[in-house]
Amino acid sequence: MLLKIPQILDADGVARARALLAAAPWSDGRSTAGRQAAQVKNNEQLSPGSDQHRELQALVLQALDRHPLFFSATLPKRVLPPQFNRYGGATNTYGNHVDQAVRYLPGGTQRVRTDISCTLFLSDPADYDGGDLVIDTTFGEQRVKLAAGDMVVYPGTSVHRVEPVTRGARLASFFWIESMVRGDEQRRLLYEMDMSLMALRTELGETPELVQITGTYHNLLRMWADT
Repeated sequence: MLLKIPQILDADGVARARALLAAAPWSDGRSTAGRQAAQVKNNEQLSPGSDQHRELQALVLQALDRHPLFFSATLPKRVLPPQFNRYGGATNTYGNHVDQAVRYLPGGTQRVRTDISCTLFLSDPADYDGGDLVIDTTFGEQRVKLAAGDMVVYPGTSVHRVEPVTRGARLASFFWIESMVRGDEQRRLLYEMDMSLMALRTELGETPELVQITGTYHNLLRMWADT
């Protein structure tokens, strides 16, 4: 499931993120890529360990916790700490690649399966040319270039790339999620059911039929979830 989630960060959150990124140290993005991805990766990443990096991670994670659509769409079990990248100038693209299936939490003590890939856009689309996130799906290539503060989530199994940035700079946060529900189709069905339930509850109130269907949702989640 490819889903665009609006306003993970509001205008104040985006402004704070941009200010922190402007003062932060950057390094070669290939340092965190696997062997195949490093051959096509040409961007910069925020150096870990800085005060700006820690504040940015907390800013994004707190915003995710407050956003009900994010939980419904991803059903997160573990969220890898957000990272931050920059495309522009001579370091302006990332060719076709697939994200690593398993990554490690900081310290290397716990493995995380990357069921879902996430990109949170931090630059206004008018501030740069190019830089589309292009994701291969069963319906063909999907091109994504969102407003600052908006995010896209998509299966970690997808081949994807970032087109060359030809003007300005593209700033974003990226990270991965291990979901309680491993299968993408199962997550999609649960998300669609949850969205329909919320809409019907707003329209009709808490009817007996809605109570029963809500129970079906939770019973499916019990059946499929690994907590």
